[in-house]
Amino acid sequence: MTQPRQERNDDAAVQNLCERMRRFVDDIAIPAESPAIARDVAALDRCVAQLRAQAREAGLYAPQLPREWGGLGLGWRALAQVLEEAGRGFLGPAALNCAAPDQPNMLTLLRLASPAQQERFLAPLVRGERRACFAMTEPAPGAGSDPSMLQTRAGRRGGRWVLSGHKQFISGGVGADFALVLARAEEGATLFLVPADTPGYRVVRDIGMVTGYQIGGHAEILLEGCELDDDAVLGEPGRGLEYAQLRLEPARLSHCMRYIGRARRALETAQAYVVKRDSFGSRLADLQQIQAMVADSHIDLHASRLMTLDCASRMDDGLPVKQHSAMAKVFVSEAVNRVADRAVQMMGASGLSDDTPVAMVWQEMRPFRIYDGANELHRATLARRLLARA
Repeated sequence: MTQPRQERNDDAAVQNLCERMRRFVDDIAIPAESPAIARDVAALDRCVAQLRAQAREAGLYAPQLPREWGGLGLGWRALAQVLEEAGRGFLGPAALNCAAPDQPNMLTLLRLASPAQQERFLAPLVRGERRACFAMTEPAPGAGSDPSMLQTRAGRRGGRWVLSGHKQFISGGVGADFALVLARAEEGATLFLVPADTPGYRVVRDIGMVTGYQIGGHAEILLEGCELDDDAVLGEPGRGLEYAQLRLEPARLSHCMRYIGRARRALETAQAYVVKRDSFGSRLADLQQIQAMVADSHIDLHASRLMTLDCASRMDDGLPVKQHSAMAKVFVSEAVNRVADRAVQMMGASGLSDDTPVAMVWQEMRPFRIYDGANELHRATLARRLLARA
């Protein structure tokens, strides 16, 4: 399924927006960071609410949304540049209401929800009054990188839908007001909108993860006989896997945009360190091994940026991006991981401490090779498609 054509944006206006975004992140979002709130869901919610008010005042709120929904109406290519700047701050994308999981949740609701569903579920998300999560991943033997292994069931009883299942590692699930739940019905996999106050819907725990600054943590959720009316179905029954792919293609590309910015910040921090730090009678920056790490990191970021922009341009043109988004996700996730790892190495013990952002960036980069489908799965799927054409 192709993405809707996005409007193109004037280059000068986009550059101006990037400069304003850089100032917002440096002056407002980064100063709000603290290891004390990095894994505190309630504290993050309070902090983000304040930042969103400031982002609105600065005219930076919701760059991914159409203007009629109060957004900036950016196309994907422009969004890539803006999100790279926002991604330099751990709280930057959340301040714009352009962070996972609600950025792709909003785009999914824009595409699939009925007017009544949009009024009930999408409008509060856009305003930043509510949070949502996307509940697909399950404990073994359930769905993970392979959504066809879906175990959560949706049956009919007395004219209503009844959902039962077990979800885990659900980003944003702690404190979410509703969930987009993928479940297997008689018609096939189906996507449901499930309010968190539905009887039988229960958040078991926030699963401790290596990452920080994740709004809503990573939840384990039980669905025990949740009864829903027909208006809880998002889109059409039986098309849930297709809709999940519709959501994941822009989601994984948006991750690339944000994480390029995050890795760039780690590299900038490391560069500032090595030009000042002396060791064995010279600056670290004068050592060829350090110079090689700096050069390789800039090469990785440049290649990542170009691959992401190419895929974004295709999305602006309404072209299929299944193959291109998978290639971008695999390459960028590994490239930014290399950049963050080199930044740690260049800084030594300082790069592993809470005294700089580098250690947290490094921790964030590793899971990206698993998020939105493990890289091994993307490689295998890409190879099968390419060999089928041979």
